[in-house]
Amino acid sequence: MTYVLDTNIITAILKGNEKVKQRVEEVIKHGEEVFINCISYYEIKRGLLAAKAESQLERFRSFCEELGLLLLDRQQVFDEAAAIYSTLKIRGQIIGDADILIAALAKTGDLVLVTDDGDFQRVENLTVENWLA
Repeated sequence: MTYVLDTNIITAILKGNEKVKQRVEEVIKHGEEVFINCISYYEIKRGLLAAKAESQLERFRSFCEELGLLLLDRQQVFDEAAAIYSTLKIRGQIIGDADILIAALAKTGDLVLVTDDGDFQRVENLTVENWLA
């Protein structure tokens, strides 16, 4: 399996959550891949820059180098995002655009999204795990 981390999971790791850090290490040890998505990268980096959190920025930079970054670099991701948006809008269950793009990236890459955000449960056929639960 290949995993992609949502913002709240990355934040937990940066704040020292041992349970989540151990889970990442365990998954990598078993030969599976774990990535950071570019939306979460942006969300975290902007917050750390605004807070002038230099030591956390350095930890985040190292963490990103270790795992790698998934980019929104295929039309298929945006097509899937539009489909997710449409489905949720029709149902009256819309979620934020950032979450829609993260979900589309995970779905089109056949990735497991690791998140503590229940909004993702609204997205059909999205595989989700919560390593904070």
